Amino acid sequence: MMKKHIKACCVFISLSLTTVGLQAQEVVENRSQTKPDSSIHVAFGKINERDVLGAVTSVDVSSLIDKNYSTYSLDNLESFVSGYSGNIWGQSPLILIDGIPRRAEDVRMVEIESITVLKDASSVALYGSAGSKGAILINTRRGSIKPLSIDVRANTGILVPKRYPTYLSAAEYMTLYNEASRNDGIAERYTPEAIYNTTVGSNPYRYPDLNFFSDEYLKKYSSRSDITTEISGGNERARYYTNIGMSHFNDILKVGEGNNNKDLTFNIRTNVDMNLTSWLKASTDAVAIIADNNYARGNFWGATANIRPNHDGFHPFVPIDRLDLTNPDLQAIVQNSNHIIDGKYLLGGLSNMQTNDLSQMIASGYIKNRNRTFMFNVGAEADLSSITPGLSFSTRYSMDYTTRYTEGYNVPYATYQPHWQMVDGQEMITSLTKFGNDGNSTNEFIGTSLYYQTMSLTSQFSYQRTFNQHHNVTGTLLGWGYMRQFSSDVDTNQGGSDYQPFRNTNLGIHAGYNYKQRYYIDFTGSVVHSAKLSNDNRRALSPSATLGWRISEEDFFKNQISFVDDLKLTASYASLKQDLDITGYYLYRENYGNSTAEGALGAWYQWRDGGTTGGGGATVLSGRGANPNLTFVERKEFRIGLDASLLNNRIQLNANYFRQYTNGLLTRGDATVFPSYFLGNGDFRPWLNFNNDMRTGADLSLNLNDKIGNVEYSLGFAGMIYNSRATKRDEVYENEYQYRTGRPLDASWGYIAEGFFQNQSEIENHARQTFGGDLKPGDIKYRDINEDGLIDSRDQVDLGHNGGAVNPFSYGLNITLKWKNLTFFALGSGHAGSIGFKNNAYYWVRGLSKYAEPVLGRWTEETASTATYPRLTTTGNNNNFQNSTFWMYKNNRFNLNRVQFTYDFDEHLFQNSSVVNRMSVYVNGDNLLVISKERKMMETGFGSAPQMRFYNVGVKAFF
Repeated sequence: MMKKHIKACCVFISLSLTTVGLQAQEVVENRSQTKPDSSIHVAFGKINERDVLGAVTSVDVSSLIDKNYSTYSLDNLESFVSGYSGNIWGQSPLILIDGIPRRAEDVRMVEIESITVLKDASSVALYGSAGSKGAILINTRRGSIKPLSIDVRANTGILVPKRYPTYLSAAEYMTLYNEASRNDGIAERYTPEAIYNTTVGSNPYRYPDLNFFSDEYLKKYSSRSDITTEISGGNERARYYTNIGMSHFNDILKVGEGNNNKDLTFNIRTNVDMNLTSWLKASTDAVAIIADNNYARGNFWGATANIRPNHDGFHPFVPIDRLDLTNPDLQAIVQNSNHIIDGKYLLGGLSNMQTNDLSQMIASGYIKNRNRTFMFNVGAEADLSSITPGLSFSTRYSMDYTTRYTEGYNVPYATYQPHWQMVDGQEMITSLTKFGNDGNSTNEFIGTSLYYQTMSLTSQFSYQRTFNQHHNVTGTLLGWGYMRQFSSDVDTNQGGSDYQPFRNTNLGIHAGYNYKQRYYIDFTGSVVHSAKLSNDNRRALSPSATLGWRISEEDFFKNQISFVDDLKLTASYASLKQDLDITGYYLYRENYGNSTAEGALGAWYQWRDGGTTGGGGATVLSGRGANPNLTFVERKEFRIGLDASLLNNRIQLNANYFRQYTNGLLTRGDATVFPSYFLGNGDFRPWLNFNNDMRTGADLSLNLNDKIGNVEYSLGFAGMIYNSRATKRDEVYENEYQYRTGRPLDASWGYIAEGFFQNQSEIENHARQTFGGDLKPGDIKYRDINEDGLIDSRDQVDLGHNGGAVNPFSYGLNITLKWKNLTFFALGSGHAGSIGFKNNAYYWVRGLSKYAEPVLGRWTEETASTATYPRLTTTGNNNNFQNSTFWMYKNNRFNLNRVQFTYDFDEHLFQNSSVVNRMSVYVNGDNLLVISKERKMMETGFGSAPQMRFYNVGVKAFF
């Protein structure tokens, strides 16, 4: 069935492109050009920007991209939209492309006309439950009444790693590991001879010093290129827009199949709008995205963090020229091996590491990801003014498919551990221990696969009319629903396909009135439906009300304050119901089971009658109690806003204050609601609407536009101050400071470190730290908060915000300078007020883990007063590796995200050209700089691919 739909989409795209070509021929003689209006997209419609009442920000991407080139649809949006930092006011938004729930990566920035961010509850009420946490409306470009135009944009650039982690050399590691052994009172692991030979590099294959960040494994840079062609035009009867693009990206790896890692993507979009009659319009859009990703097996970046530089003598390569070829067994191995690397090496291995990520990349084959996305939607709009002026009806249906499957090529291979001896005064390999066997494989196989299907349907009546020139009335009545189904094999998603698809269904109603665009009143609401709840609780009303006052139109104001061009005050209240935070279906029902399989309900009781031979059998147990009163989670919100324009529109200002309550979040009630015997033999606790959260904040956007001489400039600021709090929790703690109620939702809990223990006496006289192992001088000392003589979880305190959803203060900046034909553009973003912990394996060195630069500041008796790192140990030492103020850092940072120079050639240069009408060239750099006290750490990838700076050159030509 899926193949039929995909074929249908492909046929439609072909027909659409044919239509485009025919329409292009029709409009050559029509030179008229429609002018854009000042309206912006909002929920299920468009509205004059002057009449917007909610916390809504719109970005004109079609103009912005001429000076700010990017590919990802939401790239650097936080530099233009206050309150957005990857989420909206601390919550994950619904993303809609042309009014249809889709992924942000389903559209490229070069396809987009505008992006509208709906932040407050009143602005998203029509979307029901699905949009209750905010919404981002991405609207793609469409054709206009103009002659055929063809625009081509090409880019190519390089990606350069910012920095790599600084791990210690093999000799440094061996020396310090011996120190750790002495600290633990055990024999040293490495002999002075081994350390010396490693230091001087006498035989790098026997005494390895592996550096995976060298040019032996990595290129200096990788590259990315793309090309896009846009075809648009139209007349009164039909308008069309087509976007065709292709992009290519290769990897920085140069080892084995990693050298062939690449991404190749092809995109095509066709949007067509038609006037079928004087009262009936139709539109149809089709999109195809074909993406192929080739990558090697093995996790190279994981290996850089896990394989020690000497790693028990492991080297990924065994040199053939060091083999004692007088040994016929070694000759046979070389002659029969399927994997002679570069004609010089066999693959290395150890008994405890018979394969590794490097050998996987070199010998085991590759994996190809095949991603296919097809999106299709049709719509119609009827002007029903013949029934009553201002009435219209519109409907839209969409159908999207995304599939992904992998093609694999997996080859078995052998690795070898060399055994070295001196032969005639030279170190030679006299024997090899073999692990595994070489094999052959000539067939690719289909590996993992998954499939998404999304369908949506919208139908709405809209009414817009002005009475007596001053009384403006709007109204909407709509029904909206969509369903997303996920299917996969078990290997891709544990458990395989989702049994229940995601569904959102709701009715929506809107009624608005304004007098002379001065006084506004608006009601918006939806009737939501959820299949996750019992029949009696599946429907709820989500109302909102908004008031607006354009105070600048009042005589007492405009006659006294002349520098204010426009000033509007708004206020809204909403109560939205949602089931997004209800994580499963049938949670209102009890469930039972009698299976004793792992993870299942049921238990084995010896006394059960009728059991198997020997007595006993599986007995039914309760897994959950019933709660037929389980209901929606509620978002209550109060907001006030201000929109202003000053000094002849030189300054634009928008500000919002919001207070948002999320009530009825689910919990099981085991701490304060139900007695302890509800747990034990079975679980009788039901799910309850119990926990409550609160979010408050203020966002501000400010734009300044002016001109000094021949230089036009624009400065933009977008920022938000944000706080959150858990206002109700099902919890019981011994001490008041342990309660999560009243604390930020992103509170980081940890211990207060008080330096290092300096001697054994200090350890004996301090509260007992209960993390295991023997405490010694040089271990971290923690404060006994409750003064009970023990350091345990009861001594953890709130150390600060972790900024998980949004930081206490976040902001973005953008600047444009234009002089004649040259444009300079830059943007950045930052945040402050949150903390983090240096708690990955780069900092928390356990046992045989790889040593990195931080351990150089280790505690010793000589460095006791200046040490910045605990004593070294060969054990896990849980005591030292706890989230605490010792590892804590301030997460304040500013990112210079992009700088671009654009030059627009004078149009008179192309007056005699029958092909090119205009041309622009530009150079830009992305991800350029981090300004922070912790810059080095923030710019480093640990156990992952490095962060990259991107340097790009591009050209756009208009035909």
